[in-house]
Amino acid sequence: MRKKELKLIVTFHTTTDAMAMEKMCKEQNISGRLIPVPRAISAGCGLSWCADPKQSEIISTEMKRAGIKAQALQECMV
Repeated sequence: MRKKELKLIVTFHTTTDAMAMEKMCKEQNISGRLIPVPRAISAGCGLSWCADPKQSEIISTEMKRAGIKAQALQECMV
């Protein structure tokens, strides 16, 4: 079993936004991955972006630039 770590979890209202986030992060070389929304969090589409919490500002800035709307950005043990 994997050890849980503190991660930045970005949730989305729609699957389209989640997929756009994955594409944008790959293009900008921002590490992270799409995961199912953790049980501790409630979100609209069921997908979330998981990344290192240290990347929070970079991710927020790039999301605004790309026009991707998040439901929430929060830290969670994953």
